[in-house]
Amino acid sequence: MRIYVRVVPRASFDAIEQLGEHEYRIRMTAPPIQGRANEKLIEILSKHFHVAKSLIVIVGGKSTRTKIVDIAD
Repeated sequence: MRIYVRVVPRASFDAIEQLGEHEYRIRMTAPPIQGRANEKLIEILSKHFHVAKSLIVIVGGKSTRTKIVDIAD
């Protein structure tokens, strides 16, 4: 499954908001420094979709707030 994610780093809490069928806004406390936000994004998505972290890959937008993420079933 491919989803599109808008990341809001340095938020006061972690939260997922579904905007459309495959579109999400994810707020996270992690800062966008040295890949910490990407690591936190994978952790949050792993818990939300109940899959292992190794099954989640950021395929686009690794250094931007808008990301394309593949989640294997």
